[in-house]
Amino acid sequence: MKTVQFREALREAMSEEMRRDNGVFLMGEEVAEYNGAYKVSQGMLDEFGPKRVIDTPIAELGFTGIGVGASMNGLRPIVEFMTWNFAILAADQIINSAAKMLQMSGGQYHCPIVFRGGNGTAGQLAATHSQSFEAFYAHVPGLKVVTPSNPHDAKGLLKSAIRDNDPVVFLESEKMYGDKGEIAEGEYLIPIGVADVKRKGDHVTLVTFGKIIKVVFEAAEALEKEGISCEVIDLRTVRPIDYASVVESIKKTNRCVVVEEAWPLASISSEIAYHVQRYAFDYLDAPVMRVTQTDTPFAFSPTLIDEALPNVQRVMNAVKSTMYRN
Repeated sequence: MKTVQFREALREAMSEEMRRDNGVFLMGEEVAEYNGAYKVSQGMLDEFGPKRVIDTPIAELGFTGIGVGASMNGLRPIVEFMTWNFAILAADQIINSAAKMLQMSGGQYHCPIVFRGGNGTAGQLAATHSQSFEAFYAHVPGLKVVTPSNPHDAKGLLKSAIRDNDPVVFLESEKMYGDKGEIAEGEYLIPIGVADVKRKGDHVTLVTFGKIIKVVFEAAEALEKEGISCEVIDLRTVRPIDYASVVESIKKTNRCVVVEEAWPLASISSEIAYHVQRYAFDYLDAPVMRVTQTDTPFAFSPTLIDEALPNVQRVMNAVKSTMYRN
């Protein structure tokens, strides 16, 4: 095992796949000469050259369309967005072209492409630069949606995404690029669509994904001191969702709290709550609880940011509610 930053794990994944397959290439704003806006692609231009690490104009719709076309013709592009907020401009190519191409071509054209970049809140960036897009893209048939929470998962999942024959939306976090964690030496893959039990527990199942898992871990540690044992499930992939792992955990704990960074309406937590009541109803000893961002555009004020995002106290309150200890 070795310790690396989140950005380094992503870089290792891309570099290993580019060495393995000459059809893999990286394109996006500032990925080459500047080494990436968050230094994810640092050094890759020197190794792979300007034909495989390509700086693009500030034109998300245009270069995403080029990537989709390249994938239809046998290449495996990695399209980096400086932030997923900017990818709204390329939503037509992601949703109307990449996601639908296999079906609309009668199976003639696969679209093996990875769209990746920073997602969610990242300091005081205000409403238009602080959005979480997991549910937005998970709603679309034809896409796979991955959101890793640590360097180990990030590397293994990104390698699997690059090899996948379907378009994959890979959601990272600007706040996690500097996070450090252990990864295995050499190459390894983590399958898309398989959740991971990050913490064993007996009293309540906490389901989460992405960077908000840090809040969940902190809450679980605090609750342990109060005699409440929490099992933490990291979905890792939100399309497809590993419902079976969630249901199996609830059969043991009989309680469920879902925590996510995004807004509450039509969210991943809504989907999890529905599935749990449909397939684990007889095992529940309390209603499924959700902890999400407040249903408002994100603020610039740090005080309002603290109020808007899921925090340790809100998670603890939700868990205690399922235990009827409020």
